[in-house]
Amino acid sequence: MADIYRRPIPPDGTIQVAILLPLSGPSGRLGKSMLNAAEMAMFEIANEKFALMPQDTKGTPDGAAEAARRAIIGGAQLILGPLLATSVQAVAPFAQAAKMNVVAFSNSRSVAGNGVFLMGFVPSQQVETIVAYASANGLNQYAVLAPRDPYGESVVETLQAAVPQRGGEIVATQFYGRSGADHSAEVKTIADYDRRRKDLMAQRAALERQGGEAARQALKKLEKRDTIGDVSFNAILLPETGQALRTLASLLSFYDVDPPAVRILGLRNWDEMPNPGAEPALVGSWYAAPTPVVRNQFVARYRKAFRTRPARLASLAYDATALAAVLAQGAEGSDFSQEALTNPNGFLGVDGLFRLNPDGIAERALAVIEVQRKGLKVVKEPTRTFQSLTN
Repeated sequence: MADIYRRPIPPDGTIQVAILLPLSGPSGRLGKSMLNAAEMAMFEIANEKFALMPQDTKGTPDGAAEAARRAIIGGAQLILGPLLATSVQAVAPFAQAAKMNVVAFSNSRSVAGNGVFLMGFVPSQQVETIVAYASANGLNQYAVLAPRDPYGESVVETLQAAVPQRGGEIVATQFYGRSGADHSAEVKTIADYDRRRKDLMAQRAALERQGGEAARQALKKLEKRDTIGDVSFNAILLPETGQALRTLASLLSFYDVDPPAVRILGLRNWDEMPNPGAEPALVGSWYAAPTPVVRNQFVARYRKAFRTRPARLASLAYDATALAAVLAQGAEGSDFSQEALTNPNGFLGVDGLFRLNPDGIAERALAVIEVQRKGLKVVKEPTRTFQSLTN
């Protein structure tokens, strides 16, 4: 890295900020959507002295490292991106050698710190938000059905810490693979379906032996039931999204895990779904996410500008660029120092209020949203200021 140096600020005072994205390769479409959002933020917020320097990472760590090298030699004063944790890891040494900060789009805690700040949504904050709300509303027996991967394991680990703090208990945990295989066996297990089915058959047999009109009426009530008795939990967390979430929710209903006895809970990735209420089993569920109002306005402006819907992660690029544009307009010139980036009052973005903490993690003010048949309802508004949390 001996050739890494930073060019001085141009005589015309241009403030150059690099944005590292996968503009080619398998994630090229996502990268271009994020770049569109970044450019939109620049035109909406930045002044004429602000220049955005797009660099293609090609979706690989080596490509990200080369993009960082080009950006630094080209005079960048701040790096936005890259997207993936492995790419962030490859970029960090170049940025540190040039004494630059990085505002990346990953949500992997393992790459945060030492001048690397993450805009991505960290699962732990979402879990803590939804557990706090659910516990305050009387839910104290939890189950979780999660993918067996680092994300799913992180969610379960956070849940195991958050639930006891609120006086609750985790009574069932089930992992499943992401191979695309049928997950009926895992859902059936967490639903304790075989025991509940056996209890129903035993009760039917007892009623048949008993005979008489009362027994006949009781049997008639059981005709359309597949099980009897409740599961051991009154809330189940599904940290999934898209078709996988719809399938899991439908399977839970099939195996007699239904509201109001059980409330399904979710995380921020639920808002990647355009209409979760289209799945009947999800109606009445709660999930933690940014309030949708400002984001919907962002989506409308993006569609007007680019005639297509933005990728879900495009808002991270918008907010990061907006943050850089604001910090570039300080009274004494641009300030991309750690002190400026970690302003305890935070910043208001498309995804709500957030602040970058010294450990490199973005702390976010999240709402709790209820899925309804014809839309979404915010049942708990996010905090409007970090002041009360700081003092």
